[in-house]
Amino acid sequence: MKNIQSFAILFLLLVSPLLGQEVPKAIPVEDHPRLLLLKGEEDDIKKNVKSDPRWEKLHAAIMQEADNMLVEDFLERKQIGRRLLSVSREALRRIFHLSYAHRMSGEQKYLKRAEEEMLTVSKFSDWNPSHFLDVAEMTMAVSIGYDWLFEGLSKASKQTIKKAIVNLGIKPSYDEDYNWFLSATHNWNQVCNAGMAYGALAIYEDEPELAHRTIQRAVETISLAMEDYQPDGAYPEGYGYWAYGTTFNVLFLDVIERVYGTDFGLNQVPGFLETAGFFKNMSGVTGYSYNWGDAGGGRGSITPAMYWFAERNQEPSLLWVERAHFDQRDLSRFTSNRILPAAMIWGKNIALDKIPVPERKVWVGQGANPVALMRTSWTDPNAIYLGFKAGSASVNHGHMDIGSFIMEANGIRWAMDFGSQSYETLESKGIALFGRTQDAERWSVFRLNNFVHNTLTFDGELQRVDGYAKIDNYGDAEDFSFALSDVSTAYGDQVEAFQRGVAIVDQSYVVVKDEIKNKSGVTHLRWNMLTPADVEVRGDEAVLTKDGQSLRLRINGLENVKWRTYSTEPTTDYDAPNPGTIMVGFEYEAKPNETIGYEVYLLPGDESAPGSMHKPLGQW
Repeated sequence: MKNIQSFAILFLLLVSPLLGQEVPKAIPVEDHPRLLLLKGEEDDIKKNVKSDPRWEKLHAAIMQEADNMLVEDFLERKQIGRRLLSVSREALRRIFHLSYAHRMSGEQKYLKRAEEEMLTVSKFSDWNPSHFLDVAEMTMAVSIGYDWLFEGLSKASKQTIKKAIVNLGIKPSYDEDYNWFLSATHNWNQVCNAGMAYGALAIYEDEPELAHRTIQRAVETISLAMEDYQPDGAYPEGYGYWAYGTTFNVLFLDVIERVYGTDFGLNQVPGFLETAGFFKNMSGVTGYSYNWGDAGGGRGSITPAMYWFAERNQEPSLLWVERAHFDQRDLSRFTSNRILPAAMIWGKNIALDKIPVPERKVWVGQGANPVALMRTSWTDPNAIYLGFKAGSASVNHGHMDIGSFIMEANGIRWAMDFGSQSYETLESKGIALFGRTQDAERWSVFRLNNFVHNTLTFDGELQRVDGYAKIDNYGDAEDFSFALSDVSTAYGDQVEAFQRGVAIVDQSYVVVKDEIKNKSGVTHLRWNMLTPADVEVRGDEAVLTKDGQSLRLRINGLENVKWRTYSTEPTTDYDAPNPGTIMVGFEYEAKPNETIGYEVYLLPGDESAPGSMHKPLGQW
């Protein structure tokens, strides 16, 4: 395994045009601070805080949270399962917030507490290198504190913290038992390289050889993960992991550019600078994200990386969703974000009262997990939002959700996705969660397979892990916004062909259209939609109600099918409970070699179903 990893890294270094660029051996920025916020740049933040009430409110929330941290118990090395990650993340949150508070106020109480926090974790036996994300985030935490508070730290503290950065942080990254992240194409690469680069830059003057080698290695290998944004910016791991991997990628790029005055060509990776459009459009009208894959299902939060992208792209409309977060009365809930002070840094030149309404209402991205995202309005709280996913179950953190969709109207998410289940709840029960083969235990988890996603199941079989579907066509006309995909390979030989299209029609309702060519035998088809609404079957339609609103489901094109509901209660001791949800759908017995074409209409409120079916998918 070690030899394979070493060969893979060597091969990629030789063939990638973005790799192998030389990093100067002398660090251009010799003084501290050199990470994220250089000396004197506090004034730009202070000016923005004084001129913009929204920024002032966020700054006050950060300062209040720093005060709250002054009386917290100090962290302990408590590992949960195979992870120390929660401790590392809390260390990063505390040290970043406290260091920010000191630099903005000059008050010694914040410096003293941050120093104590850094000394506490520096005396841990290790930072858990077997799960290297833990090391990466802890290294970034103490590196920010060491760099930002350098002038105020005691000589003894500097020595202890610097030793920890080197021995507990950077050096384990050269152990081949731990550094497989160097050849990864997902968030581990981004997070771990960023953490190691911060450590290297923080202690550069004391360990120049090690530091230079670590930074050069990061510049050469982080592009492997950045290539996953090609060609349009759709991030294969979904919403939550975009916020994780992309944020750390931006943290890396920001410090590299500040110190060396160049990004070494990394921002030229196709799709990377465009990926902020993906993230913005992944938020529905309700404020909840399209949480496919291993993503959480909550409302969005302030995402600091978006301010970096808005500034870099000179595209303030990227912050339309972000700006709305500031209109909440209390911003204290956002202080749980360990990277939150970076929003103050990257947003210091952005006036939040001048964010324009986005123009595009349809966004489509290809790549490893293609997605189409569309809405009828950015400003109407009752607008329709429709997300449609193609792709593959084989990607990191992927589910068997090819051809799945979500839908919102009148402030309700009617068609939903569960997203992830806590990894520890599954791993503690012995579930091998991260296998990607067809027979992997991962697919026995209720929330992860196609039986619970808003797509089709044939003969009760799983989707094919080795299948892949792209967005084959899409349109953004006001009266018919659509996307369609041939998802046949996701089903192997279960059917001859399966193509699905989704559309918002006349800005009034949604149609889901399936065209299927059956194989030579009888095939049992099940159409499924997961919802948090109450469901009542009334004749030929299913009526969904929630919070005083309603949505009707109607079928056109199939005879003798009836709407049914299916339980979401777990049947194993490892699946999570799913209160307040139900599945609604129908079943159909397809005859040998039958060609099937039908439409399902999602009709908000009193909206009427069309009198006839829409054009065949080939004519969309």
